[in-house]
Amino acid sequence: MIAPDLATAVRDLMPRARHELAELVAFPSVADPELGLEQECRAAAQWVADALRAEGLTEVRLLDTPDGTQSVYGELITRDDAPTVLLYAHYDVQPELDAGGWTSPPFELTERDGRWYGRGAADCKGNILMHLTALRALRQVDGTLPVNLKVIVEGSEEQGTGGMEKYALGAPELLLADAIVIGDVGNFANGLPTATASLRGITEVEVEVRTLAGNLHSGQFGGAAPDALAALIKMLGTLYDEQGATTIKDLPADQTWPGVSYPEDRFRADARVLEGVGLIGGGEIADRLWARPAVTVLGIDVPSVLHSTSSVQAGARAKVSLRVPPGMDVDGAQAKLIAHLESVAPWHVSLRLTPLPGGSPFLAETSGPAYEALRTAMREAFGQEMVVAGEGGSIPLCNTLRTLYPSAEIVLIGVEEPGCQIHALDESVDPAELQRMALTEALFLREYAATWGN
Repeated sequence: MIAPDLATAVRDLMPRARHELAELVAFPSVADPELGLEQECRAAAQWVADALRAEGLTEVRLLDTPDGTQSVYGELITRDDAPTVLLYAHYDVQPELDAGGWTSPPFELTERDGRWYGRGAADCKGNILMHLTALRALRQVDGTLPVNLKVIVEGSEEQGTGGMEKYALGAPELLLADAIVIGDVGNFANGLPTATASLRGITEVEVEVRTLAGNLHSGQFGGAAPDALAALIKMLGTLYDEQGATTIKDLPADQTWPGVSYPEDRFRADARVLEGVGLIGGGEIADRLWARPAVTVLGIDVPSVLHSTSSVQAGARAKVSLRVPPGMDVDGAQAKLIAHLESVAPWHVSLRLTPLPGGSPFLAETSGPAYEALRTAMREAFGQEMVVAGEGGSIPLCNTLRTLYPSAEIVLIGVEEPGCQIHALDESVDPAELQRMALTEALFLREYAATWGN
């Protein structure tokens, strides 16, 4: 049965959550230095710091991380007889992509059809409001927090530049906790309470092909002059088999997922696959998403159709991403991707392959007291049993935290259910999901404190 006191408190706090999420979404806090938004990022960090101070956290400060961004840290350590819980989220966001493609302005929180739209509304500013709402409800109902608390809100998670990971390695006592709640995922389906136990890692490679000193007229030279764009397309095509499954030489791609299944009809709806278009890969959907490597061409630098001319291209460049499942070494996978691309380059083209930073996969241990407390909390908040699922994305800090604190339980929850369309146009959050997850977190903190040490 839901604790009526906390449920009522969370419900009554939702108008405030919407107002503050609108304030936070209004900062276009994209941490890419090429976009020149450093002041917006710093303003978002200051907003988070002010919010933590308002909730009574002490030692709130902005951390200058080695990648040039800022993370926000706060703590409230007051009880010798209680566990310490670390709450994590990040305030940086993905670029808006095509601003004109949004139905409403990307950095203006807009309610439509029962959802709140805006870049970062779910990933991950919605999870910041999940944390804040849970803490506020507990303080209103209980007058205090049941745990010792640490909060870290990262400023460059989406960029993958490792700022917070490097800072944590240099200050290993800072984030020490008994349990760590990573608020940067979501439920398997809207309204279905989910703990995420698996994350794929990520590695990226930049591929540049050059064939000519400069572009040439396709009528005068086409047919004999080597086209760099055609060479790049041929190379990228070898990364997939006829069914679209990833095929990188010497990289296993037949692993299976042992947990909850992902029905194809649900996946097609979640992914908004067009009618009649087939899915790629083989095996169960869950295998493809959570247990196997997956390659994606993230972008190509070539002339657009609008600005193209009748030319043989002298150069072309692409950025290739490889998602790596738990149990697979990221550096080894990147080396195999590079070796594969080198081996398939046609026509003796001039080739430059640049390895980019990445993050390792993560697999949680779900049998400890924190997960038992989470099961209880989700049962109360949702009225049904928790499921355990994987997540195809990556959160690089997870493995750093596990390395630093091997005895800490790491719990991954959040508001980012599939309907949020994170990283895409028209990102949104379901306020009902935000309310349920804030209640879940409040109940979790109370339950974990009550059963800790038993």
